[in-house]
Parts: sequence; structure tokens; C-alpha cells
Amino acid sequence: MNSQRYLFAIEACNTAVVACEACAAACLSADDTLDLDICINLTRDCADICRLASRLMERESALVDEVCRLCAVTCQACAEECAKYQVSHCQQCVHVCQRCVEQCEAVTETGEAL
Repeated sequence: MNSQRYLFAIEACNTAVVACEACAAACLSADDTLDLDICINLTRDCADICRLASRLMERESALVDEVCRLCAVTCQACAEECAKYQVSHCQQCVHVCQRCVEQCEAVTETGEAL
């Protein structure tokens, strides 16, 4: 297998997993989590989808395109939600998720990451 062609997308997904998990944990420790429920759920969903996309790219699954499309959509939604909050963990999540969107879209458009 030659998962090297997906290397940048795999790295972007793995970085997004860490950022999203950290964001969710920070949001859960906030005093008022009711205002953050959408953010918490999206970051957790995003981490799970990114983890799956990374694994499927590593083994060059036949489902890479479909999962990368879903990953891009999920990361975009996560970035948009996190952008509403001016705290460092949410802003970091925005940046990382946007990079993951770019890499996953590149995979679905060209068959390899940028």
C-alpha cells in the first residue's frame, strides 16, 4: 500500500482529532455548557469522522472519497460553529478544521492530498 499520497490529508485529520477533542474538553469544563452544546457535539463528531477518514486513507480503502467528503463537510460545520466563540481553543479548532477541509477536498478532487 502507498498511503503516502494521502500523507498531508492524514496529518490534517490527525491534527483535527487532537484539536477537536481539546476543544470539546475545554468547552465541557466551562461554567455554562448550555450555550456550548452545539460546539461540543460538533467537535466530538468531527474528531470521530476525522479519525475514521485517517484510518481509511492509511489503508487506502475504497471508501476514501466518500469518507473524505463527509469529513470535509463535518470539519466545515465545526469550523463555522467554533468561529462563533472568541476563546483560544475554539479559534485553534477553526484553523485546524479549515486545513482539514482543504486536504480532504483535495483528496476527493485529485485522489491525493496537496
